[in-house]
Amino acid sequence: MGSTEVLQFQPLAASHINDCMALSAEAGWNQTGGDWSLFLDHGTVFGLCENTGRTIATGAVLPYAGGFAWISMVLVTASRRRERIGPRILANGSAEIVKQGLVPVLDATPAGERVYRPFGFEPIFGLTRWQGDAGDRRAPPAGIRAMKAGDFGTVAALDAAAFGASRRFLIESLNRRAPQLAFVMQDGTGFVLARPGRIATQIGPIVAMDEKAATALLDAALGAASGSVFLDLVDGRDEIKRSLQARGYTVQRPFLRMALHRSAPFGDPSRLFVATGPEFG
Repeated sequence: MGSTEVLQFQPLAASHINDCMALSAEAGWNQTGGDWSLFLDHGTVFGLCENTGRTIATGAVLPYAGGFAWISMVLVTASRRRERIGPRILANGSAEIVKQGLVPVLDATPAGERVYRPFGFEPIFGLTRWQGDAGDRRAPPAGIRAMKAGDFGTVAALDAAAFGASRRFLIESLNRRAPQLAFVMQDGTGFVLARPGRIATQIGPIVAMDEKAATALLDAALGAASGSVFLDLVDGRDEIKRSLQARGYTVQRPFLRMALHRSAPFGDPSRLFVATGPEFG
């Protein structure tokens, strides 16, 4: 087995997607090839490869026009996790982001948080991943309708205000992959999107004026979904939390949104109720 001392970071390409998928599957993560393609098309995926060419570690960076870039998909194959490759990936990605004059941001698991804090990452707000079953199919609540292509501009603007940067490419990709799970408030003040995952449907983002509207948008998405569901709920959303508990949902894990040397949020998190996922923010 090659030493990490002779391994070099390199940009990955579409030909590496199978290796990337193997790493996320080994870790029990939910990403699909479509998610990896988005990283490649709109950001950078870098990795460490053995002499055989096999990718044994990855990291992804998505730059956003709001002054920050997202770091995700920090993965290391199980047999190499004692070699501190993960911190090297984080340091490499952060350095590249800082060179571009941007702030690195990420959603950390508890294990990741212990790695990221010594680098100078500070907490912004917490999230909790809930999991459960979609339940029975049903029509969306009153005041909510299916998203149409003509809504993308409004939806992208709402998302940018809450998230802190425009990411219309992501809005359109999510809608393309699961149009049956995309809904908007009829008054144009909120929306929900979702995507199919390797293990479960991932609901998010949900952006709304208030928690009542956000709960209705979640009900619309769950009423159109089937099978297992994950969603990353912003902490403090007690009405949605009670709704999930009533449906039999349980907590899978917490996340902590963090930024390098910054604790102030980008955008307006008071409008964000469910995040897209740690891959995209």
